[in-house]
Amino acid sequence: MPELPEVEAVRRRLRRQAKGARIVAAVFPRPATAHPQDAAQIGRESAGRTIREVERRAKNLLLRLSDGVTLRIHLRMTGNVYVIHDARERSPTVRAWFELAGGAELVLDDPRALGRITLHPDAELEVLLAKLGPEPLSPDFSLEYLVRRARHSRKPAKLFLMDQGEVAGLGNIYAAEALFRAGISPTRLMQTLKRPKLAVLHAAIVDVLGDAVQSACTTYARPGRLEEAERFCVSVYDREGEPCRICHRTIRRMPQGGRSTYYCPGCQR
Repeated sequence: MPELPEVEAVRRRLRRQAKGARIVAAVFPRPATAHPQDAAQIGRESAGRTIREVERRAKNLLLRLSDGVTLRIHLRMTGNVYVIHDARERSPTVRAWFELAGGAELVLDDPRALGRITLHPDAELEVLLAKLGPEPLSPDFSLEYLVRRARHSRKPAKLFLMDQGEVAGLGNIYAAEALFRAGISPTRLMQTLKRPKLAVLHAAIVDVLGDAVQSACTTYARPGRLEEAERFCVSVYDREGEPCRICHRTIRRMPQGGRSTYYCPGCQR
């Protein structure tokens, strides 16, 4: 599933490929991709507008168009967005595409057809995204912020990190990896962590995401292929039954918040 580093890699690629391009038309062979909006209306309202900027907020791709509207794209499980220069390159799993002036196409390729594209006035979009926490690679995600939020949270550390209202965009893989680097059990209650340990966790989150973004921007090809597509070396994620690279204890997996959590019982307390 695309997480923050992968979505950021897509954003940077799209910014190079599509910033400044003018949308001629939009085609939704699968209209449900626009749910709950109307695909035809998105096509009408986006035609003729220019892509002014390509941004990311948490796991949302934001294509800022001229005249104050934004295309919001969520990749969900298997989505990917890229530009092709010949319609013959269009994959059978493309669920929507935007024809650009000059003949190129910006496509949403999504084998499981779970991704979504919606169109919003900028003011409306700000309201929709207002509940998200700070970006973990931004100055807003400071140690002081983490200490303040942790002090009042009885959530286990892993669930706290995956709460998009606490930290925007941090998903299952990198939350597990950050907790491993910080030596914190995923079940440890956040309010029991003292400031020095929170400082270690804060640094681990920033370092893990920094490494992962660099890896994704270099080699990311498509979702669902972490080991094949990235050079980011996971320490615990999806390594159940394998030895820890530090203490050699066996990596374990447990269900947590409806997801699988991987951890080392020796290194994480």
